[in-house]
Amino acid sequence: MNAPATLNSDQRRAAEYPSDAALLVIAGAGSGKTNTLAHRVAHLVLNGVDPRRILLLTFSRRAAAEMTRRVERIVAQAMAASAQAAAGGLTWSGTFHGVGARLLRIHAEEIGLDPSFTIHDRGDSADLINLVRHELGFSNTARRFPLKATCLAIYSRAVNEQAALEEVLRKAYPWCADWEEELRALFAGYVEAKQRQNVLDYDDLLLYLAEMLNDPTLGTETGARFDHVLVDEYQDTNRLQSRILLSMKPTGRGLTVVGDDAQSIYSFRAATVRNILDFPDAFSPPAGVVTLARNYRSTSEVLAASNAVIGLARERYTKDLWTERPAGGKPRLVTLIDDAAQANYVADAVLENRETGTELKQQAVLFRASHHSGPLEIELTRRKIPFVKFGGLKFLDARHVKDVLAMLRLAENPRDRVAGFRVLQLIPGIGPATAARALDIADQAPEAGRGLGGFAPPAAAAEHWPAFSALIDQLGGGQSGWPADLEQVRQWYEPHLERIFDDAAIRRADLIQLEQIATGYASRERFLTELTLDPPGATSDEAGVPHLDEDYLILSTIHSAKGQEWKSVFVLNCIDGCIPSDLGVGTSEEIEEERRLLYVAMTRARDHLDLIVPQRCYVHHQARRGDRHVTTQRTRFIPDRIVDRFQPRLWPPVSNRGAARRPNGPRIDIGARMRQRWATR
Repeated sequence: MNAPATLNSDQRRAAEYPSDAALLVIAGAGSGKTNTLAHRVAHLVLNGVDPRRILLLTFSRRAAAEMTRRVERIVAQAMAASAQAAAGGLTWSGTFHGVGARLLRIHAEEIGLDPSFTIHDRGDSADLINLVRHELGFSNTARRFPLKATCLAIYSRAVNEQAALEEVLRKAYPWCADWEEELRALFAGYVEAKQRQNVLDYDDLLLYLAEMLNDPTLGTETGARFDHVLVDEYQDTNRLQSRILLSMKPTGRGLTVVGDDAQSIYSFRAATVRNILDFPDAFSPPAGVVTLARNYRSTSEVLAASNAVIGLARERYTKDLWTERPAGGKPRLVTLIDDAAQANYVADAVLENRETGTELKQQAVLFRASHHSGPLEIELTRRKIPFVKFGGLKFLDARHVKDVLAMLRLAENPRDRVAGFRVLQLIPGIGPATAARALDIADQAPEAGRGLGGFAPPAAAAEHWPAFSALIDQLGGGQSGWPADLEQVRQWYEPHLERIFDDAAIRRADLIQLEQIATGYASRERFLTELTLDPPGATSDEAGVPHLDEDYLILSTIHSAKGQEWKSVFVLNCIDGCIPSDLGVGTSEEIEEERRLLYVAMTRARDHLDLIVPQRCYVHHQARRGDRHVTTQRTRFIPDRIVDRFQPRLWPPVSNRGAARRPNGPRIDIGARMRQRWATR
C-alpha cells in the first residue's frame, strides 16, 4: 500500500523508499519530519512487516509514544479493522538508553550481568564517583582535584566519544590534564565499584550494549531480532550510538535515520555532526538520501534569513528551505544601547503583540545561556508579565523525590551503595561514618539485603530503626506488591519529610504524583528503569505555570527550545561573545556549532522574528573591578553581505530619543552662566 495523499512528493518518497536499503532523510526545520517518519513506519506495517520486528529509536519516551499514536492513526485510515492490532505490535520503541536497558536484561546472564541491576542517574553517578574519589585520597590533595561533576563529565565524554582519556582532556578539559594518571585510577575504581554494587550508569547502558553487539553471536542474534531500525534526530547521536546501529545493521539493510545536520547543537553531550554527514558512505552501496526542504512553519522572509545564516556553514547537506506561506515581513535586527534597553524592548514588544491578538504563550524569548535572561526576568516581574523559564531542575533532581526512589532502589538492589548511603542518613542519629559502617556490614552478610536488618544502630537512631528495618524486610520480600511498595515508602518517609523540609505539604504532593505515575508501570524494576531514563518535568523545585494568569510568556535557552515553535520569537544578545559564546570559539568545529545554534533559534519563529543586538553588554566573568559592561559587535554569523535579509531597526527610534527636549532651546544655558561669571559689575 502507498502512503496517504497528505504527504508532499519528498515526504512520500521518504516514506515509500525501498525497505531493503539504508536511507538517510535530511529533514529541515519545520518540514514535517515526525509525520514523515510515522508514515514510513505505517508504510512498512501496511506492506506486511511484523510491527514487533520494528525498532523505533527516539530521544524521549514521550516522542516514541507520540510516534506510535501517529502510526496507529495512519494505519487506521487505511485498514480500520486491523489498526489496533498493528499499533499494539509496535512493542520496541523508545530511547537508546531505554532499549539498551531492556536488551541487557534479556541477555544479562550471557554477558555476566545480574538481571536485577539498578540504574544510576547523573546525580547518583556523581555521588558514587565522589565516594571513590574520597577513598583514593584525591579529595585531600595539595592542589585542588577536579570536583565530582567534572570527573563524571570527563568519564562520560571519554565513553560516549569512544576517545582516549588523554584526547578528551586535551580537547575539552585542558585544566585537568595534569591529573591524567589520577583520573585514570579514579575511573578504574569507579567501574569496579559499579560492578560490585550491581549498578549501571547512563553510559554503561550504551557501552554494555555496544560490547554485547560486538560479539559475533549476540550481535547477529540481536540484529536479526529487528527487520527494520528507524532512528529519529540522528544528528544528536554520539559515536557510541552510531557504533551500536552499525553493529546491528552492518549492511544498512532496513536502517532508516532521520535528522538535520543544521540542527546538530549538542556536542557538550558528546553528540557529533559527523554521524549524519558520514552516514551515506558507511555502506556499500552508499545509503540513499532524501531531503525534505518544504517548510510548513515559517514565513518566506524568516526562511530567507535563516537560509542565509546557515548557507555560510563550512560543511553541510545543501538545502534551502522554502514555503508556500504568504510573506509577513523581514526579521528585525534590533540595535539598542545595552541589556537594560534590551529588557525594556522585549517587554514593550511582547505587550504590543498581546494587544494585537498574539497570546503570551504564542511568544518566546530565546537565549544562549540561562543567565542572559536575568535583566529581562526582573523587568517582566516589575511589569507583572507572567512567564515560565525552561531549563532548571528536573523532577527527579528534587531531594525528596530522590530520597523515596533511593529506598526503592535499595529494595530492588541491596548492593546499591549510593542508595543505601542516602537512605541511612535520613534516619536521625546516623551520619556518613555510621552509614558507611552499616553498609560494610551488610556487604558481608551471606544473603544480600539481610545485613542492614541485623545492624545494631547507635542509641541516637534507636527510635527510628525498627520502622526502617521492618520496611526493608517487607520490600525485600515483595509482600505488598507493586505499586503498594511506593505507598509504604512514602508513609515511612513522611515523618522525615516533615522534619527536613519547611514546605513539606508541597513536597508531599510531589510524592502523591509519583504514586500516580507508578500506576502506569507493571513492576518496581520497570518503574525505576524508565523513570530514571526519561524523567518528567520539574514541579515544586522549579517555577511552574504562573497562577496570576492562564497566559504566560515563554523564556528558554536555545538548546531547550529545539523542536518547539512560536508565532513570535525574540533572540537575545545576538553579539559576538554570546552567539557565538566566547567559550565556544576555540575550534572551527565549535564555531560551526554556534552557527547552527543561531539557525535553530531563528527557525523556531512562525511569523515574526526579532534578533536583538545590544551595543554594550554586562559580562559575568569579567574581573570584579571597574565597569563590567563591554562594547559589543553584531554576531559574526550575520555579516554585511546578508544583512539585506533583515530589517534594521534602532530602538528607541531617534524621534523618541529627542522627545524630552524642549522646543524653545536648551533647558539650561550653561554658556550664559559662564559669561555671567566674568561680566563687568
